[in-house]
Amino acid sequence: MTCDRFQLKFWGVRGSIPCPGRETVRYGGNTPCVEMRVGGERLIFDGGTGLRLLGQSMLKEMPIESHFFFTHTHWDHIQGFPFFTPAFIKDNIFYIYGVPTPNGSTIKQRLHDQMLHPNFPVPLQIMQSGLQFYDLEVGEIIAWNGITVETGQLNHPGGSVGYRVNWRGLSIAFLTDTEHFPDRLDENVLRLARQADILIIDATYTDAEYYEKGNSKIGWGHSTWQEAVKVAKAAGVKQLILFHHDPSHTDDDLDAIAQQAILEFPATIVAKEGLAIELFPAP
Repeated sequence: MTCDRFQLKFWGVRGSIPCPGRETVRYGGNTPCVEMRVGGERLIFDGGTGLRLLGQSMLKEMPIESHFFFTHTHWDHIQGFPFFTPAFIKDNIFYIYGVPTPNGSTIKQRLHDQMLHPNFPVPLQIMQSGLQFYDLEVGEIIAWNGITVETGQLNHPGGSVGYRVNWRGLSIAFLTDTEHFPDRLDENVLRLARQADILIIDATYTDAEYYEKGNSKIGWGHSTWQEAVKVAKAAGVKQLILFHHDPSHTDDDLDAIAQQAILEFPATIVAKEGLAIELFPAP
């Protein structure tokens, strides 16, 4: 694994539910999973169905040691974990981080419970890799090997956690499943996004969809590409990546969103499966 680069790759970019089909081929239909390779370490953010694809790509690298960071445990962010093949292989080690739910359920309990009968045929305990679970507090900073991971509360039903990864003067903010406030920008979002080299942010809807009369998405826990642009400008980020696409948005819809967003913030990309970006620290 290259140790002098900050590498980012998207394995799942959709929200809510997988949506494979002819109209989602170019951007992909898997739910959230983002991989970062930072200074020789592998960090994985969320375990949606894209995690299965990542797991298959990792099989040629055994044994593996990686760090998992979950934003929250709604199904679309954990449903790929039972199909993550490397977790079933002895000698692999995974450090798994998450904030307990409001009712006190830990990340270990949530991943365990989704694999209980009748939801799944085999339990979490069948995984032979070393699974080490850590309960985070919102606002906590994790640091190791020159990497720091900041956390912050996001505005989402049941709670969600945003992350910012810092390494050798570079930074990527991962802020999905967060809804904007009607009267101000979210201070937690701005703090995590501040001057980031890359901001990956929830842009599930358009403003028209979010405020649609009779079918409003207000209170559903997600934001719009227009609000994402506002955050990018206010936080002074270098690159904006729109993420967590609505399953009803076709490839053509996302092309149209990209065209409009670029007019407002030229350094904008709409996330798609397989998108890979490398950052290089200053010499």
